[in-house]
Amino acid sequence: MKVIAAATVPTVVDVRSPLTIAVDPESREWLESLKSSGARRDDAIARLHAILVRAARFEIARRRPGLPHLRGDDLDDIANEAADDALMSVLRRLDDFRGASRFTTWAYKFALLEAAVKCRQRAWQGREIPLEPEGWERLAAATLSPHAEAEQHELLGSLQAAVAEALTEHQRRVLVALALNGVPIDVLAERLGTNRGALYKTLHDARRKLRAHLLARGLASDDWLEVS
Repeated sequence: MKVIAAATVPTVVDVRSPLTIAVDPESREWLESLKSSGARRDDAIARLHAILVRAARFEIARRRPGLPHLRGDDLDDIANEAADDALMSVLRRLDDFRGASRFTTWAYKFALLEAAVKCRQRAWQGREIPLEPEGWERLAAATLSPHAEAEQHELLGSLQAAVAEALTEHQRRVLVALALNGVPIDVLAERLGTNRGALYKTLHDARRKLRAHLLARGLASDDWLEVS
């Protein structure tokens, strides 16, 4: 990584608006130190990494009930891996810091995200990714009137047919895994050797095809194919 020394960082221009946001002194010190070289930069990186480890441990503790099979050493490994990846992301994005919050608050969020991703990946570790449509019943609403239930049954049948007819094999696998079987998108990205952005694009294209297919037949898919 090429290090660019910065003498002063008095303000940050927010490219999203014509306003100039003043950077607080503490955040300015972080930016200057991380963009410097030698012992000053090394010290700043070590201090930042310690903050990111604490952030990762906080997120892991929040998600601990969903990881009953993991031991203390495993959780420490996750925290350190998340902090390492978060640190690399922060260092790559120093020029993206807009000064809307403290630098440490901004950096903290990277560790929370990385820890959440790694917890989901560990939760699915060793589990087979369901790529076949096992979850159609999850789309069905409960406590419907007989007439509404019949309409819903017809729509689900049309939706299943549309998935089989209108989508490519890759689109079908991605939509089924994410929208029907509840596979976390970062877990699926890891298993398929791709990234979240590519999967979101595939999912968007699949939904667009399905909606067009159903609308051509006088049906609407509502929001059943949304992914949280």
